[in-house]
Amino acid sequence: MPHQKLKDALLSVDWNANVAQFLQDTSAASDIGQGSLKLALWAKQFEICDKGNPALSFVREMQSSGFHVAALISLALYKPAAAAMRTIVETSLYYTYFRTHPCELVTLIRNPKFRMDKAILIEFHNEHTPEFKTLQSKLGLVGDLNDWYYKISAIIHGQIPGCWIEQRSLAEIRHAPSTLKVVIESFSQAVRIVHNMFLCTVGREMWKDFSSPVKGKLLAGLSGEIKTALGLDSA
Repeated sequence: MPHQKLKDALLSVDWNANVAQFLQDTSAASDIGQGSLKLALWAKQFEICDKGNPALSFVREMQSSGFHVAALISLALYKPAAAAMRTIVETSLYYTYFRTHPCELVTLIRNPKFRMDKAILIEFHNEHTPEFKTLQSKLGLVGDLNDWYYKISAIIHGQIPGCWIEQRSLAEIRHAPSTLKVVIESFSQAVRIVHNMFLCTVGREMWKDFSSPVKGKLLAGLSGEIKTALGLDSA
């Protein structure tokens, strides 16, 4: 029976062993953990500082997609993780726009044909967000975003058949160290893009209300030149 065959196939994969193997790679697990923590820090501050804004639903979607990335990668489901990574980036970008555009947000919910693509949202920031052009240039934000988005979309849409897939059957799902390394780096890049996007837009706008400990953690690793350009204090 088809049901029994599916059951047998799913049970043939040692999912617990996949997770255990992933956790043994302390570098990979640490990178996922650090990236997830950074998303959580931003999410918590926005929940506090922008309380009641319906656009926070995008922040929550961003964070839940981060959970999905961690779970999928640990199970060796690399290609499905690509879609969750793109959701992280897209929802962060949506939040930077829709938090100040409630009418468009209502239209987005009401009208299934209404679209706001990445290029339109970036152009909005170019035109209306103070110093966005200068700051994003220093951080390489838009170039990184476009390059990453193109590559991850090609994987998601199957334009590169076999990319991030090492097995030919369900029963063969297990970790591939060389592919895992690429997947982890892609997630880290996604987090950097989100981080820089927030630093140039809504995070910068609400920075004065962020907690001091979180400010320090979010600015950690930035050069003195970038910190000066952003004009963000750590206290």
